[in-house]
Amino acid sequence: MAAPEVFTDADVYQRTFNPQEYLKEFYNLSDSNNQPNTFLMENLKSLHKMFSLDGLKGDTLIDIGCGPTIYQLLSACENFQEIFASDYTDQNRRELEKWLKKEPGAFNWSPVVQYVCELEGNRDAWAEKEERLRKKVKQVLKCDVTKANPVALRPVDCIVSTLCLEAACKDLATYRSAVRNIGALVKPGGHLVLLTVLQETFYAFNNQVFSCLRLEKKDVEEAVEAAGFDVRFSEMQPCLPGDPRADCENVLSLVARKRSSS
Repeated sequence: MAAPEVFTDADVYQRTFNPQEYLKEFYNLSDSNNQPNTFLMENLKSLHKMFSLDGLKGDTLIDIGCGPTIYQLLSACENFQEIFASDYTDQNRRELEKWLKKEPGAFNWSPVVQYVCELEGNRDAWAEKEERLRKKVKQVLKCDVTKANPVALRPVDCIVSTLCLEAACKDLATYRSAVRNIGALVKPGGHLVLLTVLQETFYAFNNQVFSCLRLEKKDVEEAVEAAGFDVRFSEMQPCLPGDPRADCENVLSLVARKRSSS
């Protein structure tokens, strides 16, 4: 399988992205052959590690490009009082609302929540964590990372963005601009938390192939620093080779603190 000849744009996501199929493909803890979902588990470990860093807490957090998922908020919700989730496509926001409102047909995140609670030392606390997260998510908003003000909110203590910008940006200039755009939503002294696939050109599910901007670690770090941040934590995890659904080679976990205005 190979990347699409033309980079997948936002309109294609709005028209064709199927959140239920995406969740079914990538967010169960084990696959149909009962093999563990190593990619997801490693990402959950990385998020747990990042949100355990000293000082990574505050009043308000925005999740940029949340898709239909909550896994990226499970460690974060212990450190912030209010959370605003945001995504470009209507159907992803709607799918997330289904879980938040406990509607029929919502994806079952409980095994993933249990896994994170296990990382935190209390597997039995998963039901309380689900309720805590539901209470803390105040709104699910539309966002567009290519815009100067991606989401209509005032600057906050933390932005988290997982597996989003590399799928939304067709080239490095657009990527650097998007990092600046989301970075502008962070208060001085606040944090930017990124989980980014590296050396990936596509991902695929449900007989569809979506583009991904091929990034190196230094591309991400340089973009973050140019947006006014100092990198506090940066760590790479290798992806399992041979997965036909994506050609990712590594995943980068990064935490950066916004410089105070001089």
